[in-house]
Parts: sequence; C-alpha cells; structure tokens
Amino acid sequence: MTPRVTRRRALVAAAAAGFGLPAVAEAAPAPARHSGRFQNLRVATFNASLNRGRAGQLLEDLATGEDPQIRAVAEVIQINNPDVLLLNEFDHDEAGAGLDLFREKYLEVPQNGKSAVFYPYVFTAPVNTGVPSGMDLNRDGTVGGPDDAWGFGEFPGQYGMAILSRFPILKDQVRTFQNLLWADMPSNLLPTEFYGPEIAARLRLSSKSHWDVPVQVGPSTLHVLAAHPTPPSFDGPEKRNQRRNSDEIRLWADYLSPGRRSSWIVDDAGIRGGLAPQEQFVILGDYNSDPLDGDSWPGAIDRLLSHARVQDTKPRSSGAVEAATTQGAANREHLGDPQFDTADFGDDPAPGNLRVDYVLPSRPLQVVSSAVFWPSQGHPGSELTGVYPFPTSDHRLVRVDLQLKS
Repeated sequence: MTPRVTRRRALVAAAAAGFGLPAVAEAAPAPARHSGRFQNLRVATFNASLNRGRAGQLLEDLATGEDPQIRAVAEVIQINNPDVLLLNEFDHDEAGAGLDLFREKYLEVPQNGKSAVFYPYVFTAPVNTGVPSGMDLNRDGTVGGPDDAWGFGEFPGQYGMAILSRFPILKDQVRTFQNLLWADMPSNLLPTEFYGPEIAARLRLSSKSHWDVPVQVGPSTLHVLAAHPTPPSFDGPEKRNQRRNSDEIRLWADYLSPGRRSSWIVDDAGIRGGLAPQEQFVILGDYNSDPLDGDSWPGAIDRLLSHARVQDTKPRSSGAVEAATTQGAANREHLGDPQFDTADFGDDPAPGNLRVDYVLPSRPLQVVSSAVFWPSQGHPGSELTGVYPFPTSDHRLVRVDLQLKS
C-alpha cells in the first residue's frame, strides 16, 4: 500500500527529523535525530495483539477511535516514540485501511496526555495465516479450518504484520518470502513422515511471512528483517510446530550467511540468495523462542544470537524481574535471567514469562541503548502492562537506539 502523505504528515515528518516533537515524560530520553556525522534511530518491535476473531473486526474497532485496547497500544507507542516500528499481530487487509485508521484515529491523537506520533511511511503485505491450503495439514482426516491453513488462522491475514516508519521505505527493493517452501531448506527439520511426501513437498516455511524491508535513513540504508515464527507448541510427538519455529528462525541465519548457506533462498519475485555482507540490518519480531526456557527446539534462537553478523544488546526491564518474582510458579524453575523477559505468559501451567521478542542490529551499527518497556508496578506506564486481562498485550515493546553514519 502506498502511504498517504498529507500536508500535516509532511510537516510532522520534518518534526520527526528533530524540529519540535515534544518530549514524553515517561519515555527514556528520545535519541537526537541528527548529530554531526551520525543519524540516531530508535527501532522497536511490538506484538501488540491487534488481532481479532473474524475478518473485518479489527477495522470496526479501529474506526471508532475509542477502543480501549487499541488506545492503550497507541499510548505505549507514543511513550516509546520509535522511528521504525514492527507490529506483530496486526490483522492484514488488502487495502491497508487498518493502518490508515490506526495512524489517524489512534497514533496521531494524544492518548492520555501523551504526544501524538506520526509515521508517513508504512509497509504491509499478505501473510500465510488463515490462507487455506486445501490439504489436511493436521492429519485429522478432514480438510478446512485454521489448522489446515498455510499458517494457523481463522481467516486470511489474521495475525499479520506491519512496519511503520518516519523514514522512507524503499518499496521497490522489498523482498518477501511468503511462498518459500520448507522442503527447499537444506538439512531442514520438516517431519515428512507425519505429513507424507505429497504434503511435505508443498508446505510453506513461513507461518506468516519473512520480509526484508529497506529503510532509507539519510544516505544509509537499513534492512528491516521482519518475521513472526509460529509458537513451538500446540502439536504432538512429531513436534511439527517446534521444528517449523526453529527453521523459520534459521531462515534469517542462512539469509545473513554468504555463498552456499543462502543460495537456496528464493524470494516471492524469484530472486535467489541472501543479504550482501556490506548491508546494515536489524532483525525485528516476536520469534516465539527463548534462549533457555520454554518449548523451543534446542538452540533455535541461538542461531541468531550467536551469528557472526548479529549483536545482542540484551534489552531489559525492572518490571520483568518483579513479575517473575510475584507470579512465581513456572518462573521459579527458569534458567534464564528474568530481566530479559519480553512476554508475560501463563505461569501455572507453564511456560511462564519468556524472552521471545527481539531487536537484533548488525555488528557494524553503533548501539546507544536498549530497553524493554515493562515498568515496575506503580511506575508510569505500568497500568499499560499489568496482569491478565492485559490492557495491551501479553508482549512488551522492545526498543534499541542506534547510530548510523550520515
């Protein structure tokens, strides 16, 4: 969808470059937009749980401008004030009407006294969730329903993704990998015996999609690598979701590796290969994989955290530590440090709170700071997190401040 740039948005785009956007009291200090030879950039990911149970329902809620959950999500975004933001679980519609409504009726309207935020550039595209496969993927003897879609979903576009940016998105250079076949990945974890050879040969790797979205920041190009792999749960002894989650994560690890490691990757336009070694990037998204706890395939997220081109800034929060302590249950048995948790999942039964949401910049980039927006109870913004039913989402916004050469 081509973003609509109104006169007001054009003026605010200038403000986003450093001319007059007011500071927000509850946020960490916003990075200066430009300083000498460097351009500072705040990049964030947020699984905002802006998904609904039927097609069109999110559009209805967005149109009112008054939905309490959406207003709370917008307030979190206004507090953190990112320059580039990936939203996971934002139901996709072909016309992009949802993104227009979200910007105009929520983000561009001050929420609870916070300063409005403006994103003149957006990107969204179709995803595999809810798209019928025409096959019995869950092997229950029937065809149809969310389990037999290419990615689990009640309707096409459920649990979609969207990128919002203050900087131009180079749409003619975007690469998407919605149709990439799982079987094409060398040494994959595909449980062929469970699916049978006919189904296994047609399965798509990405449960939603994988996107390489270049953003122009001054003279620099930053590749936003966005994805939302399937949860490694809700399956049987064949571990099909665990395996798919791991291989969805591995896709980016191969994409960042030159030569043979990435030569199998073909995007939806038929272009083969991975990201050139000199390119700058940031990996964003809810990857549904904790390094030490939860149900992930062993070592799944480590493929990215330990990749030679990736740096892990380990964003943290005090609220996550507090939550793990007060909620107890499964959290008591975790091996990981709770300060790095990004999601407040059920504690009894497991999995407890986990680190599953990531902002992982490439190694040449200079990191200024990083954080998880999870305030301790009683601190400003804690009313936007809390416990179930969540005012916003069971995930927390994760942000990293970067410096790019200008």
